[in-house]
Amino acid sequence: MTPPGEGAGRVPVLEDLPPLAGKSVLLRVDYNVPLAGGPDHSRVVDDYRIRMTLPTINWLVDHGATVTACSHLGRPKGQVDPRYAMAPVRARLAELAPGVELLENLRFDPGEEANDPATVARLVRGHDVYVNDAFGAAHRAHASIVGPPQFLPSAAGRLLAREVEVLSSLLDQPARPFVAVVGGAKVADKLGVLRSLLSHVDRLVVGGGMSYTFLAALGHPIGASLFDASKVAECRELLDGDVEILLPSDIVALSPDGKINFGGNPEFEKTGTLEVVDRDIPEGFEGVDIGPVTRARYAAAIAEARTVLWNGPMGVFEDGRFAAGTRAVAEAVAASEAFSVVGGGDSVAALEKFQITERIGHISTGGGASLEFLERGDLPGLAALRAARRA
Repeated sequence: MTPPGEGAGRVPVLEDLPPLAGKSVLLRVDYNVPLAGGPDHSRVVDDYRIRMTLPTINWLVDHGATVTACSHLGRPKGQVDPRYAMAPVRARLAELAPGVELLENLRFDPGEEANDPATVARLVRGHDVYVNDAFGAAHRAHASIVGPPQFLPSAAGRLLAREVEVLSSLLDQPARPFVAVVGGAKVADKLGVLRSLLSHVDRLVVGGGMSYTFLAALGHPIGASLFDASKVAECRELLDGDVEILLPSDIVALSPDGKINFGGNPEFEKTGTLEVVDRDIPEGFEGVDIGPVTRARYAAAIAEARTVLWNGPMGVFEDGRFAAGTRAVAEAVAASEAFSVVGGGDSVAALEKFQITERIGHISTGGGASLEFLERGDLPGLAALRAARRA
């Protein structure tokens, strides 16, 4: 495959590694997968992240290597927590890739997130080569991400290399028009990437809870909707730039006595009144989705694009009453003839909910990592690979 990047700045890939016959490879993966099966979390619900690493594992094994995988799972905060033990993940990996070992949860060791040299030393002991295929963790300067390349010949696995290749193309040479659709709850989490995207895209589409701070920046009352007063000036600055930013023109709003249903409780479905309002949201009402006019406007903008990036839902899609906006965007992205890239856990969950994942050009395995890459053009894990020890 074509190595991501060029010259001295490119990230090394599997073909750059020394001969692997008889060698031991430490493979960093992102097996932070959902578990179910009672209090012991005994079953993997979705093995997508495991399956996505199989091309790398198979390549390494085919070239004579013995593979030891390592991953984090959940947030045990540096302590051993049986809820996040790797046993069910290890069992599923054994079915998909027999003979591949999987270490215990990296985050049981407080030295992982602290990037402790002693933890790095324990990880690399007994291994000859390091491969990073954990794009979803590549934005973390943790021991298993940035430590091993200091001591071992290192490379990006197939999954990591593909992520870098695709996201780099969005920044360097997107087919135009390039439209980015960004949603989600907190505007503070997305301002950095929005600034970066505005230097690359032809049009920016904004939805979700973050859109209400933008509307407030234009002087519209937003009722009881999500709002970050500390970011109004920054939103206003972005709106005053040269790139067109589309904001909701009509909004589905929930009355003051309403409740949002995140947990599937049918009782919530009967509470509260929904109204479609314009950009001026009545006092006490909370914006929960984009309205039908906005859905059509956003779908039309996506249809005109040749490159589409989508990250973040348009409303509280977990509650079926407020899912129409996110569904409209998801279906527009899927129907588009553009090259489409979807990232972020909520966006990917929406694709799965609406059963349209197969119609997307590229689904990123790292929400936070993809946003940070788009904002900064690099990640700690990638920098570590580029600076890795050579054979």
